[in-house]
Amino acid sequence: MSKIISYGHQSIDSKDIDAVEKVLRSDWITQGPAVEKFEKSLASFVNTKYCASVSSGTAALHLACLAAGIGPGDEVIVPTLSFVATANCVLYCGAKPVLVDVYENTLTINVEEAEKKINKKTKAIIAVDFAGHPADWNKLKKLAKIYNLILIDDASHALGSSYRSKPIGSIADLTTFSFHPVKTITTGEGGAITTNNKKLHERISRLRHHGIIKSEKSSQQYGEWYYQIDELGYNFRLTDIQAALGLSQLKKIGGFIKQRRALWQKYSSAFKNTTGLELPIEQKGYYCAWHIYPIRIEGNYKRSRKQVFDFLKKAGINVQVHYIPIHLFNLYKNKFGYKQSLRSSSFDELRTAGLKTGGFPVAETYYKNALTLPLFVGLKGKDQDYIIRKVKEALI
Repeated sequence: MSKIISYGHQSIDSKDIDAVEKVLRSDWITQGPAVEKFEKSLASFVNTKYCASVSSGTAALHLACLAAGIGPGDEVIVPTLSFVATANCVLYCGAKPVLVDVYENTLTINVEEAEKKINKKTKAIIAVDFAGHPADWNKLKKLAKIYNLILIDDASHALGSSYRSKPIGSIADLTTFSFHPVKTITTGEGGAITTNNKKLHERISRLRHHGIIKSEKSSQQYGEWYYQIDELGYNFRLTDIQAALGLSQLKKIGGFIKQRRALWQKYSSAFKNTTGLELPIEQKGYYCAWHIYPIRIEGNYKRSRKQVFDFLKKAGINVQVHYIPIHLFNLYKNKFGYKQSLRSSSFDELRTAGLKTGGFPVAETYYKNALTLPLFVGLKGKDQDYIIRKVKEALI
């Protein structure tokens, strides 16, 4: 096969291009009306009161932590199986990320393990809706209520997912989204924070714009140009160009999710009888807008995970691995003393060793075997058939 099949790719059509062109020909390409329109549409889609768009999913996480009042001396519980930005946002605020393991079936934060790490310094929990599968929000909300914690949902994978009929974006105190090109919708780069808390929303809106405060009263007293700054802010704004693309994409999100779920179902049907291959599941009561399709190669195959990875790359299939557990990065090992707790190849031995050391047996075992297959809107049926055939060939 001569062409390369990416693991993820944006879906852009003529309507998207027309929407962006319209803004480019207008008087406002940033800080204009398209941003507010996009935010209102996104808030409506996830059934929440407030939405603030920002420059990236990472910026969204950073501002969510700041708005939550997280700072030096605080601890925030974070699943170790996520993109590193989920923990880095805590470091940006001068606080400590306390990493915990995930559930074996959904790869979302293990709430029971999280509770063991709660102490007087714990300020918040950041949960990740991994691959688009929501975390166990009932358990998380109960835990947050008992210990008076703030819940932040890193829903970078999960725009369009729902938990027990509640849209992701309406459940946690603060929910962050990413609009990177491989996500459910794209603005090129970009992100957003949704909440039902007016004060949190107002603080985020200030912080994304240098911390600037303007009011009608001060304008009348000092002049229309006048503004004040009470705390350090950032330039994390989304442009009208990006917002126009996001709004156009949002109008098509139902079709996008339908295609993603169809691709997930086709993979799952094709591999369901493949011994030693662990597939992503959708639990009852959950609805997943699948972002990625992560498999686990746990059987006794002649090729290792790396050899399967290399075989598929050579075949023109751009597979990936999501993710290296955060505690394995030198930054976190050197700064906080996290260690790779597991060395054995037996999952039962890994689990036992991990529990004894307070380690991360599920995340490490998953990482040892994980491989992400291509899943994106526009992936052709013949290309998915080719991927399925080559995966089975790699495992023979």
